[in-house]
Amino acid sequence: MAHTLTDIEKKSARAGLLLIIIAALTLEATSIVQYFYSQKGIKEEASMRAESQLETTKVRIMDIINQAEAAVRNSVWIAQWCLEVPDSMGRVTQRIVHDNPVVVGSTVAFVPGYNKRHELFAPYCYRESGTGEIKLKSLATTQYDYPSQEWFTKPIELDTGYWSEPYIDEGGGEMLMTTYSLPLRDSKGNVAAVITADISLDWLNELVGNISVYPNAYSVLLSRSGQIMVCPVETLVMNTSIQDLQRNSLADNETFNDISHSMLSGHYGNRRIKHQGVTSQIYFAPVERTGWSMSIVIPENEIFAGIRRIGVIVKLLQILGIVMLILLLRSVAKRQYKYKMLNEQKERIEGELQIASAIQMAMIPKIYPPYPEREDIDVFGQLTPAKEVGGDLFDFYIREEKLFFCIGDVSGKGIPASLYMMVTRALFRTISAHESSPDKIMSNLNDIMSQDNESNMFVTLFLGVLDLPTGRLHYCNAGHDAPILIGNTGAGMLPVDSNLPVGVMPEWKYSLQESVIDPDTCIFLYTDGLTEAEDLEHRQYGMTRIKELTQQLQQNGTFSPTVIINRMTDAVHLFVGNADQSDDLTMLAIQYTLHQKDFKFQRSLTLTNDIKRIPRLNAFIDDVCNANGIDMSESMQINLALEEAVSNVINYAYPTGTKGDITIEAKSNGEKMFFIISDTGTPFDPTARPAVDTTLSAEDREIGGLGIHLIRKIMDHINYERTDGHNVFTLIKKLSK
Repeated sequence: MAHTLTDIEKKSARAGLLLIIIAALTLEATSIVQYFYSQKGIKEEASMRAESQLETTKVRIMDIINQAEAAVRNSVWIAQWCLEVPDSMGRVTQRIVHDNPVVVGSTVAFVPGYNKRHELFAPYCYRESGTGEIKLKSLATTQYDYPSQEWFTKPIELDTGYWSEPYIDEGGGEMLMTTYSLPLRDSKGNVAAVITADISLDWLNELVGNISVYPNAYSVLLSRSGQIMVCPVETLVMNTSIQDLQRNSLADNETFNDISHSMLSGHYGNRRIKHQGVTSQIYFAPVERTGWSMSIVIPENEIFAGIRRIGVIVKLLQILGIVMLILLLRSVAKRQYKYKMLNEQKERIEGELQIASAIQMAMIPKIYPPYPEREDIDVFGQLTPAKEVGGDLFDFYIREEKLFFCIGDVSGKGIPASLYMMVTRALFRTISAHESSPDKIMSNLNDIMSQDNESNMFVTLFLGVLDLPTGRLHYCNAGHDAPILIGNTGAGMLPVDSNLPVGVMPEWKYSLQESVIDPDTCIFLYTDGLTEAEDLEHRQYGMTRIKELTQQLQQNGTFSPTVIINRMTDAVHLFVGNADQSDDLTMLAIQYTLHQKDFKFQRSLTLTNDIKRIPRLNAFIDDVCNANGIDMSESMQINLALEEAVSNVINYAYPTGTKGDITIEAKSNGEKMFFIISDTGTPFDPTARPAVDTTLSAEDREIGGLGIHLIRKIMDHINYERTDGHNVFTLIKKLSK
């Protein structure tokens, strides 16, 4: 019997030893595989970080580039108008520099001989370094010789806008800069001059030079010709080209030659290069329209330093694991492995829920007050999900002087409800970006959400559009609880039609309702997580308690959005006590705070829909601008915007052959000018046109929309309302103080 027991012990020992060997080999193999994929993942992460930094930096550079180009293009029309009065060109360049902080200098340089009074004529306005004072001088000097400058010759040669090579503008702006130039043609189509905008490159050095991906990584910026514009070695900046580096030190390095060629050819990419014993990864990307190319150089020893340290730790842990296997034997190892797998699965699920919650909450507005610069609106909202993720939503934003807002509650809970919620919010933003009527927004949203709705989910939704200049509220309800209006005269429910929730039935006809919101009135919206909040005995908070609290706040005169939601939250928590939250709790409060200031100036003009009446409009606008102390430059722009808007009404508001009136009313309260254009023609909302992408060529752009684009650029705010059978289009311009 003892002999048999020994055999069993030996077999058990051999089995245990075999298990340990297998485990050791498995750990080693796993370590190798993990190291390989970890190294690959870290390299991909480094690539993503570098490419993200390049893209972010490029976007910031292109923002400056776009501002400078826009400054020039937006001034072409006034410069063309001034060709016959060249002495006015100085004011054109002053306006470009004054209105565009990124522009440090501007000139309108005439083609030699075009100006009959001067062979050379080039007024130059610039922002003096240090003081920021705007000054004016002439570039038409024998020392400067502007007709031979690259910024002058190239746009004429190429017949298009052109960014010059970086240069130190001696005799001009006296700084390191680059210039955007655009040929300027007269009414006969002849090139008369070149109009420019200069931008200093000091900001570029700081922006690109401070790119930080890894501690010892660095960045390089090349010009179109290969000149080094930014580099950690200051002696190379603007003194050396990448071709010089090829010839002097790296001529035999084919990889470096390939990198140089790719960067100068405007390509994206990354390469691995070894130089002076250091292996590095180089990531590069072009800066469109300028001909520049950016790159980030990262030493590989920094990229993989972390994984190497982890590799040592993993080795130690492997040895420790083998020792534990010897001590605990096979049965204990199996239990540990099973326990570990369960823990990892639980942590993964929790991690995924946390990520889903973060994504969901990121879609909810969370910066309050959201519009601190405005005096006509105050908004506050709060969403508290019952679980990690929930199905409630609210959103709001301002477009064309209208506050678009919604609140909703998705059927069900958990991840499915949160996904449905995120889709609903995204569709609300997308549809309302080009549609202002709440019933049409709701109908479009419902049709999309009803398609292939195999899960049979739906969302109750209240959607409103508040016209901020007038306080007129258009709204549509889809099975949601009615909002409460709290104002100076009392508190009560807003009348709403029930309608079906969104997602239940396609092509449902949603009703449009309307109300006028008095100044200081607060609109309080909520989900059923408020009315159905339960205490330990399953009693609900209920509508009665909500009404009592809102009436109390109204009587005390303390009904701002923040106060309403905070007091309501405290009251619900006190009622619920220690009971678990059973549903998402969401509240949104909007207070309309507009108080119209007295108008110090009012004048009106009525025209028939005849394009020949436009000169009367021009004279009317000139008189209004003169009476309000508006300078000629702004007066011309306002006249251009009003002419575009009124011409559109004349041409399209009334059927062909039908006579109709257009009324233009001008008002001023000392701070803003209001131009109100009204007609009784066909309903048409000009603000519903999507923004024009002016970066596209004329062939690639969608036809139409440039008129409203011009009006948006000139005026500070625009607004459209269809009121009592009238199209009412309001243009607002801030008065200079």
